[in-house]
Amino acid sequence: MSGHSKWATIKRKKGANDAQRAKVLTKIGREIVVAVRTGGGGDPTTNAKLRAVIAKAKANNVPNDNIARSIKKGEGDTSSGNYEEIVYEGYGAAGVAVIVEATTDNKNRTAADMRHYFDKQGGNLGQSGSVSFMFQRLGVIMLEGIDESAQDDIMLEALDAGAQDIEFNEDMCEIKTEVKDFQKVHEYFEGKGFSISQAEIQYVPNTYANVDNEADQAKLEKLFDLLDNNDDVMNYYHNMEE
Repeated sequence: MSGHSKWATIKRKKGANDAQRAKVLTKIGREIVVAVRTGGGGDPTTNAKLRAVIAKAKANNVPNDNIARSIKKGEGDTSSGNYEEIVYEGYGAAGVAVIVEATTDNKNRTAADMRHYFDKQGGNLGQSGSVSFMFQRLGVIMLEGIDESAQDDIMLEALDAGAQDIEFNEDMCEIKTEVKDFQKVHEYFEGKGFSISQAEIQYVPNTYANVDNEADQAKLEKLFDLLDNNDDVMNYYHNMEE
C-alpha cells in the first residue's frame, strides 16, 4: 500500500503480482473491519470512516462479496481480533519523511518492527508530530482513461463538485479534495461512470525531497518493501520525489 499517489506509483501498483494483490485485499478487509468497529457500525450511510474505506476497496476492485463479508465480520465477535489504529512517524535515509498507518492487535510487536525497519535502513522512528506537519490530510481520487479533449470539462466538473486541485498526466487525472468533500466528489465521478483507480484519504506532502544518492535510494526502497510486506501496515506515505 505504497505512499504518495504519483503517477509512477500508480502504474507500479497496477503491475502487482497475484501475491501482492492478495495482500492488498487482505489489508483492505482488515481496514473495513476496523472502520466498522471504531467508526460507528456497519452502515456506511452513517459511518463516514467506513464509506471512505469502501471507496478505497472499490478503487482496488475488491469484490462486493468481500466487502460485505468484512462488514459482517466487523459487526460480529470482536474477540477474534481487537485491533487498534496507530500512526508512526519518522525519517528514512536522506531525511525523507515517512508516515505509517497501522492496525495491530499487539502494539509492542508492531512498534518494534517499525523501529527495526527504520534503524536498519538508515533512518529513525520519531515521536508523534515529528513529520506530520510536513503533510496535509486530503482526499485523493485518481481517474483513468481520460481523453485529452475532455480535460477542460473534467476540471470544471471536479471544481464544481468540490475538488481542491486537479492534475493531468497522459490519460490519468489526480483530484485532491478536503477530507469533508472527499465522499461527495468520489460519488460524483463514480456516478458518472469514470474508471477510478484510487480513492482514499491520504497524507499528502507539502514539499518533496530529491534523493540523488543511489545508496540512499536503495535504503528507502528497501524500507518501503518492508512496510509493504508487514501485515500490520495498512498505508504509508513519504515525501520522496518519484
